[in-house]
Amino acid sequence: AFIAIGIITFIAGIHNPSKGGKFYYYMITISCCLAGGGVSIRHLYLENNPPELFDCGADLGYLLEAFPLTKIFPMIFRGTGDCSEVPWTFMGMSLAAWALAWFIIFTVSIIVFGFLKHLRSEKTI
Repeated sequence: AFIAIGIITFIAGIHNPSKGGKFYYYMITISCCLAGGGVSIRHLYLENNPPELFDCGADLGYLLEAFPLTKIFPMIFRGTGDCSEVPWTFMGMSLAAWALAWFIIFTVSIIVFGFLKHLRSEKTI
């Protein structure tokens, strides 16, 4: 999701759309932030409530070769025991917690700065 946010904002910067186009870029970027935040929340849930099984499952390469995409996504997000292990923390927070924090920061900044810029542009007529 971070890569998608970066690509979308890079394209928006190059494209330099009008007000209506900016709205669509804002919405697409916010959608990516919300999707990434959802995955982060799911991972935080798995970290704090590990399932009873202790198998992480097959790697993504094998899944792509062996199963159709419609079955791969539920298998990826199911999560299991060892996957809930937190390998490292920074300032007491796991990678999933940091990702969620940044997704929230990105979402709030897009809403606040996009909205404030829109209000300022309406006042300068």
